[in-house]
Amino acid sequence: MHRVTIPTDDRMRALGRALAAELRAGDLVLLSGGLGAGKTTLTRGLGEGLDVRGAVTSPTFVIARVHPSLSGGPALVHVDAYRLTGLDDMEDLDLDVSLPESVVVVEWGEGKVEDLSEDRLEVRIERSAEEGDEVRTVTLIPYGERWQTGALAEVAAAAAV
Repeated sequence: MHRVTIPTDDRMRALGRALAAELRAGDLVLLSGGLGAGKTTLTRGLGEGLDVRGAVTSPTFVIARVHPSLSGGPALVHVDAYRLTGLDDMEDLDLDVSLPESVVVVEWGEGKVEDLSEDRLEVRIERSAEEGDEVRTVTLIPYGERWQTGALAEVAAAAAV
């Protein structure tokens, strides 16, 4: 587990770009945090780092958006699971089909999509309790063999600069 303090939206996108450098096809990333915590902002940075087509915006009303790579890398599948009740609803999205060739990022996925892969990265974002404060604490929690490389320590260190 790695924890980093992120003071601004720009730094949150930078964290996403740094994390994207470590992602590859087949990776599952679960984002959790309250409304306005920065989940979509982090995903924008992931999209920039993965060099995908299209503006990364919240998929709340469409549930999932696919952003193809512009440079031959994996596509980014961005899912908002807020209105979904569990893995049965997620199966309708065919994420298990997309996962091997894409990076799948699921907002609000905790308790719903963990069974898609034993190897996953959970990213928990907590806002400061101070009104108007943009400071967030981001915790990166790796699960499975895939994430035992030590790369997350480097991502967290780079984001803390």
